[in-house]
Amino acid sequence: MTAVSNFSLARRLRAGEVVYSAWCGLPYPNVVETIAREGFTAVTLDQQHGLWDTASTMQAIGAIHLAGSAPLVRVPLGQNAIVSRALDFGAEGLIAPMINSAADARAFVSAAKYPPIGERSLGAHRAAALAGFPDQRPYLVTANQDTLAFAMIETRAALDNVDAIVNTPGIDGLFIGPSDLSYSLTNGAVLDAHSAEVEKGLEIVLAACKNAGKIPGLYCIDAARAAAKAKAGFKFLTVGSDLAFLRAGTSAQLNGLA
Repeated sequence: MTAVSNFSLARRLRAGEVVYSAWCGLPYPNVVETIAREGFTAVTLDQQHGLWDTASTMQAIGAIHLAGSAPLVRVPLGQNAIVSRALDFGAEGLIAPMINSAADARAFVSAAKYPPIGERSLGAHRAAALAGFPDQRPYLVTANQDTLAFAMIETRAALDNVDAIVNTPGIDGLFIGPSDLSYSLTNGAVLDAHSAEVEKGLEIVLAACKNAGKIPGLYCIDAARAAAKAKAGFKFLTVGSDLAFLRAGTSAQLNGLA
């Protein structure tokens, strides 16, 4: 009988549950833990544009688990060597930016999944412990299913190749970066994450995920946008950011003094 992992995010998303994640770029594990304790099902650490290094990422992943939430990591652009390390630290999911082709997707999967799907190397002792296993052997059995690999769709090329990307073995879902997508679709002329062109792109990605049986994800600037897109069919949605929460809270307090 196969042991059951404590990592439940993948199972919940595949069952059709809508999951909201915080988005954090400030490299403070205690702040991330505080945000997680407010009730987010997941918390995503942004290594691409955020300030997370190896040590703070490892500490934050543990803090998120401690708070009862699921940690994900957006890895830096083209840094597939970091992919397996984030998983070894105990991440339940990864988001890889600028996946523009099936070849890009295969390279990402190679680092994110164990054989026979990929070539992830052994060394998941901490992840195994966080998953509730006595050693990494049972983790190896469940990891390919219980950890998620999201390919980011952010360019015209990615939209053109979306079916090939989403059907790459080992890709569990697609995650749209709407700002980059808007910039790409207008050849750098317009930055509008809610434009008509972006909305068409969202529909294309939703259809591709539905046809492939994969998870559709989207970065959302706020709760209203996330709730609306959940109704439209997206299942994994990030909501705002730690910096946005800090600004909003500070502004609210200052306005209360007026």
